[in-house]
Amino acid sequence: MQRTRRNTVLAVTTVSVMLGMLGLSFAAVPLYRLFCAVTGFGGTPSIGLAAAPGASGGTIRVRFNADTNPALPWKFGPDQNEVTLPIGEEQIAFYRATNEAGHPVTGMALYNVTPEKVGKYFHKTACFCFNKQTLEAGQTMEFPVTFWVDPAIRDDPSTADVKTITLSYTFFRSVEDAAKAGALAKAGPHVGPLSDPNGAGAKTN
Repeated sequence: MQRTRRNTVLAVTTVSVMLGMLGLSFAAVPLYRLFCAVTGFGGTPSIGLAAAPGASGGTIRVRFNADTNPALPWKFGPDQNEVTLPIGEEQIAFYRATNEAGHPVTGMALYNVTPEKVGKYFHKTACFCFNKQTLEAGQTMEFPVTFWVDPAIRDDPSTADVKTITLSYTFFRSVEDAAKAGALAKAGPHVGPLSDPNGAGAKTN
């Protein structure tokens, strides 16, 4: 009887530990993303709707990069390769995607910035990332992103010498594809008034 009770306790404990580990595995990605968003670790831009303070002297160049996962039959790229903007001043840029398939296809974009050490100084106030975007066969759509660079970037000895920041977007067919590619954990979360699951803010051509 005592042995049966001991086995039961052992079984319950084992199951509890397994369930706990399973729960932690599901929580790991969002917790890591939250950590990155707060600290700028891994090139994750700072998030929030804080207003740009306005030009404070000095400029910085922002390059725009675009990639498309092979599973997504889209052509995707920035409308302009780069822009030089006053530090502290908000800027808007556009990316463009075309569905090259003969049927509707849905995609989802993730983003990041490099060099990684500037993540906490790059403030993205609105964009199209993490929104499911559906393009009809042959359809082209423009997607806006607004951002600003914190003047504190010049006060930090580790970033004072940075002259160029690269903002990168990658379109995937699904969250699962992004996870398989190892891109999900390091992606910055979407924020801002364009966070409409139906793709509000995108402009069809």
